[in-house]
Amino acid sequence: MRTSIWLIRHGQTALNKARRYQSVSDYGLTAYGQQQANALAHRLRRTPFHAAVISPTRRARETVEIVLGQREAAMFYDARWAETNHGRWEGLTYREVRARFPEESVARFADPLDGRATGGESLAEVQARVLAGWQALLQNYPGGRVLVATHATPIQLILCHLAEMSATLHWRWRIDLGSVTAIDIYGSASIVRMVNEVPRARGQGSGVRDQGELAE
Repeated sequence: MRTSIWLIRHGQTALNKARRYQSVSDYGLTAYGQQQANALAHRLRRTPFHAAVISPTRRARETVEIVLGQREAAMFYDARWAETNHGRWEGLTYREVRARFPEESVARFADPLDGRATGGESLAEVQARVLAGWQALLQNYPGGRVLVATHATPIQLILCHLAEMSATLHWRWRIDLGSVTAIDIYGSASIVRMVNEVPRARGQGSGVRDQGELAE
């Protein structure tokens, strides 16, 4: 019996475009982010889903609504698929963080697993909740096909888990805005179908991107 999990990263927001840390901030998609979601919808138009599990953010919800369109699928919000809470770094650029909180930024990156911004989460805490969310998917939808609308870090952590890599190496997996990563589960075995496939948005020239990365 195969369980198929399709993980999508939401489309671009204003904070993504400005390269600012974004986790709990509830921004919607930019016009380009909507194009990215439409590209995902076109890519997945022939893929039926039994359910959609969504990070409780506006950007994830808007992406799923565009992707699913009029298709019927049960939709559930699950905070375990949220992005790392960046605490008081929220809304700042990396340069601003280094200027305002120099000691805290050095300490956080010196301890990639347990370091955190004040008021935020550590990678270890994020890993624990994401893996709990992953196990819930496998228990609740055996043999099903599930769409998960989430963020870069949760997808990276799932790939680390399946590849038996340390969570501290999650940055080695590139997960772009508006991308899809698909995994098939056969009992205790997993097959990664695709990683970070980015459908081209309509009107997007060859090789042209307007991603705005940094954090979610």
